[in-house]
Amino acid sequence: MSEDSLIEYPCDFPIKVMGVAKDNFAQAMVEIVLRHAPDFAADTAELRASSGGAYVSVTCTIHAVSREQLDNLYRELSGHPAVKVVL
Repeated sequence: MSEDSLIEYPCDFPIKVMGVAKDNFAQAMVEIVLRHAPDFAADTAELRASSGGAYVSVTCTIHAVSREQLDNLYRELSGHPAVKVVL
């Protein structure tokens, strides 16, 4: 295990992205995830709408292989204009 990470790679790692509920939000998030984790099964993405319906969360559990992979994925997701939070 790396000294600068509490995560032991490879591992299954859930990423939750919350953003504005637009028609293509979930699809756009899955496309970003697939760029960084090509083995992600898109049909396993979990969607949940907010109580008011204005926001949606998309949870993708990827097979993470490195901290660099996760950092790059978080960076791209966070940079998307429709994204409010990445957990």
